[in-house]
Amino acid sequence: MRLRTRLNLVVAALSAAFVIVLIAAEVQSTRTSVREEIEAANRVASQLLGRLAGVYSQVGGPDLVLQFLQQLGRVRANEVSLLSATGEVVYRSPPAVYKAGREAPAWFSHLLAPQSTTYSFPLRGGVLLVVQAQPSRAVLDAWDDITRLAAIAAAMFVIVNGLAFWSVKRALEPFPVIADGLERIQQGDLAFRLAPLAGNEAHAIGAAFNRMAQAVQDKVLAERKAHDAEARLEERREMASLADQRVEEERRLIAHELHDEFGQSVTAIRSLAQAIATQGGVRDPATGDVARMISDEAGRLYDAMHGLIPRLSPLSLDTLGLAATLESLVRDWQRRHPSIALSLSHEIPIELGPSIGLAIYRVVQEGLINALRHAQASRVDMVLQCDAQRILVTVTDDGVGLPADWSRPGHFGLRGMADRVRQLRGTFTIANHEGMGVRLTADIPLGGQA
Repeated sequence: MRLRTRLNLVVAALSAAFVIVLIAAEVQSTRTSVREEIEAANRVASQLLGRLAGVYSQVGGPDLVLQFLQQLGRVRANEVSLLSATGEVVYRSPPAVYKAGREAPAWFSHLLAPQSTTYSFPLRGGVLLVVQAQPSRAVLDAWDDITRLAAIAAAMFVIVNGLAFWSVKRALEPFPVIADGLERIQQGDLAFRLAPLAGNEAHAIGAAFNRMAQAVQDKVLAERKAHDAEARLEERREMASLADQRVEEERRLIAHELHDEFGQSVTAIRSLAQAIATQGGVRDPATGDVARMISDEAGRLYDAMHGLIPRLSPLSLDTLGLAATLESLVRDWQRRHPSIALSLSHEIPIELGPSIGLAIYRVVQEGLINALRHAQASRVDMVLQCDAQRILVTVTDDGVGLPADWSRPGHFGLRGMADRVRQLRGTFTIANHEGMGVRLTADIPLGGQA
């Protein structure tokens, strides 16, 4: 049911209830008034007529009483009768001329009329004067008053409800406009705005609607921008991941080239130089010295190349596995920095995906190199813990800790590690820990391996 219909029905019901209560109260008041009036009039008329009839009866007998009653005529609200000694009606009051020929409805008369009271007065000559209450005219007056009041109430009911229906219609006219606006917003027309509506309440609702629509439009635009930015960020991450893969492939190729081709060439050069130094040094000492210098330089170049290869790509990761590669990494750096205590503790399963294995190696490598180069540490601990769901890598040192501006742009190594770990759906954190030093942590789920 529509709101307008419900409001109109409520107004009509309240108006009808008011009219019914008003008429009921008027009927009750009239009933009490009629009964009191009829009883009082009947009592007074009975006493008066009884005394007068008695006087006339003593003076002139029944004939004088009859003459008196005939001259008296109709007594309002009373029925006067004169009965002979045999019970025959000698006289009865004439019919009422007031509103003659009309009677109130029987149910209304039964509702208002009091219980009929009869007074009898025995007179001289054996006649009997009977005075009985007759409320029909009073009841008819009450009926006319009630019907007049009901007619006025009905007219007022129609007028009031007509005005109420018109007022409700006028007051609810903005609601279909607001509902249409809501439907347009729901259909995606976020730029729709309501025109100023008539009425204080409707104007306030319209203004609130426009503010809501503006807020929804701003939010949707912001969400679209955020979605576009997230899509672009995801695309960049994918491109960065692809670039990392290509870089790793290039590093692996360069490392293989250095190890296979360049390493063999340097080894051959060193072998030839040593042969020249051994064979030609006897006949030409200068040539032997030059050959030994070439051999020494080739040895240094070979050592530098072997130190560079793990930085480019750990070739042993594919052949020996992650554990042996990390142990080799720690041994190499321990040899270079014998004064710093390096410890490696690991629980690594036999099978790890290449992406996770390489990410773990890079995290340990980056944390170890940063600690050795920048932390002024005396000890670096590397711990790898693994279970069926995740692998946790922790690199801790006892150095000077992170500088105040460590998060400024430019730390590409740490950013690269963080991006690499996030691509595997893991978390990467680095911060100063209790006491002194830095703790680097990478938590990688094994479900993200590739």
